[in-house]
Amino acid sequence: MTVTLIDTHTHLDFPDFDADRSAVLARCEKLGVERMVVLGVYQRNWQRLWDLTLSNPAVHAAFGLHPVYLNEHRPEHLTGLGDWLSRLRGHPQLCAVGEIGLDYYIETLDRQAQQPLFEAQLQLAADFNLPALIHVRRSHADVIATLKRFRLQRSGIIHAFAGSYEEAREYIKLGFKLGLGGAATWPQALRMHRVIAQLPLDSVVLETDAPDMAPAMFPGQRNSPAHLPQICAALAELMNISAGQLAEASTRNARELFGWA
Repeated sequence: MTVTLIDTHTHLDFPDFDADRSAVLARCEKLGVERMVVLGVYQRNWQRLWDLTLSNPAVHAAFGLHPVYLNEHRPEHLTGLGDWLSRLRGHPQLCAVGEIGLDYYIETLDRQAQQPLFEAQLQLAADFNLPALIHVRRSHADVIATLKRFRLQRSGIIHAFAGSYEEAREYIKLGFKLGLGGAATWPQALRMHRVIAQLPLDSVVLETDAPDMAPAMFPGQRNSPAHLPQICAALAELMNISAGQLAEASTRNARELFGWA
């Protein structure tokens, strides 16, 4: 029996997939990856992302200004984001605001400039009643404090969650789901293994972050949404449950979050 899976975070629009994107989509369909969320990271990829979305009913789009590309973003891009969300409001394939957040891992990124950009996009998520898909690297305390101020009705997903159990609890209290993917499948990720084993099933969703964050089964290779079944199986083992149980729970959680029947 094929399980049904949802990849809640992928970058299938990136040039890494230009040579075989339709083959990847066909393989996903065969493997039971029924939907995938593709996230915008800067203004210049939004149109390409939306074109991909319209060409395949399994693809859903989120639009955002990623903190890693801070130096590329302009004030008019934020205005443009609001325009995109206005124009597409109510479209069944628009599903979230993202990828947004705070990145303190890259030391050259101006932390003070990241914060207002993050807050402005959280406000858009609130205004359009959309979930927020959030990038957090070494910035959990500030992200949690910011989310506590905004209290988004639709909450969202903490992408590639790698924080402590205490941080996980804070996000869960705020209604957020925790995105789990390839990083936790590596044998050296011992701290993550301990945290994941304690997470309540109703708080997790699965993701790949393809083409990045390849799981341990595909070292040094391009990651793909088609790897999600194997990621699911590896994570289920860490959680001491069956792959079917994790697939069912994560798919249910994602459907509830995005309002998919």
